[in-house]
Amino acid sequence: MKAIFSRKGFDSVCGGFPSPILPYGEMISLPIPSGDSLRYSDLKIKNEITYCELMKQLRLMIKTNDEWHRINEETTCHLDPDIHENMIDRKPGWRSCFGQSGSAQGHLKNQGVCKNDLFLFFGWFRKTKFCNDKLEYDPLERGKHAIFGYFQIDEIVKVDREYRVPDWMSYHPHASESSKSNDSNTIYIARPKLSWNSLLPGSGRFEFREDLVLTKQGHSRSKWCLPDCFSDAEISFHNRDSWKEGYFQSASIGQEFVIKDNKNVEEWAKNLIKGANIYI
Repeated sequence: MKAIFSRKGFDSVCGGFPSPILPYGEMISLPIPSGDSLRYSDLKIKNEITYCELMKQLRLMIKTNDEWHRINEETTCHLDPDIHENMIDRKPGWRSCFGQSGSAQGHLKNQGVCKNDLFLFFGWFRKTKFCNDKLEYDPLERGKHAIFGYFQIDEIVKVDREYRVPDWMSYHPHASESSKSNDSNTIYIARPKLSWNSLLPGSGRFEFREDLVLTKQGHSRSKWCLPDCFSDAEISFHNRDSWKEGYFQSASIGQEFVIKDNKNVEEWAKNLIKGANIYI
C-alpha cells in the first residue's frame, strides 16, 4: 500500500488565509475558490453555520488569481476532495470522492497509484478561538501544515464524455461537462471501510492532534518534522537533498507526493488513523 501526501485547501495563492482548526478540534479544510457551481454558502458545518459565514468571521476578503475579492453568498468553490458527508444534501448512493486531471493526474498514474493506496490530505491550518461570540485566529498560534483527512482508494474512474455519471456524483466538479473534455480527467472513489480495519470508514476527517502536524515547531510551514520511519522512504518530488539539518524541506511544487511502498510508513499511517477521532 502506497501512502500519498496530498496538498489540498487554501494556500497563500488560492484563498489567501489558513483553514481553521475550530476551538473544539474539528479541522475545516476550506476548498479553493473557483468558477464551479457550488457556493461556500451551500456548505454547512454540522447543519448549522455555513462555510461562507465561518469564513467571513475570519476574513472579509478571499484571494483568487492573485487578486482579493470580498466574500459573499455567491462566492463559489471547488469542493474536492469531498469527504464530509453531512456538509450538503446527498443523493442515494453517495460515496467520498476526489478528482484529479492534467499533470497532477499524470503524476499519480506514473507513480502507479492504484486500488487500496492511501491519500493523506494535508493543508495550511491555524488554531482559532472565540472572542465576544466571534471566531478569530488565535494570535498565539502560527499557521502550519497539518494532515486533516484520509482516503483509501476503492475505484479509479476515467470520467470522459463516454462515461455515464451516476446521480450521486453529478454535483462533483470533475463530473462536469467541461471537466469531461480533459482526456486525463479522473475520479477516485473511497472504500466504504478500510481494507485492514472493517470497523473504520474508508475515508474521514481528523480531529486535531499534535501528531497530525507536519511543520516543525518554530519553523515556516514547508519545513517538516517527519517521523524516523521516513528516513529511508522514497517520496516523489523529493530526494536526499530534501533532508536538511534538523528538518525535511517539503516541495513547493506538486499536489501529490507519492511514497513508494514502505512497510514502516504504512504502519505509521495505519496507526495515525487508528488513534484518531474521525469525522465523516
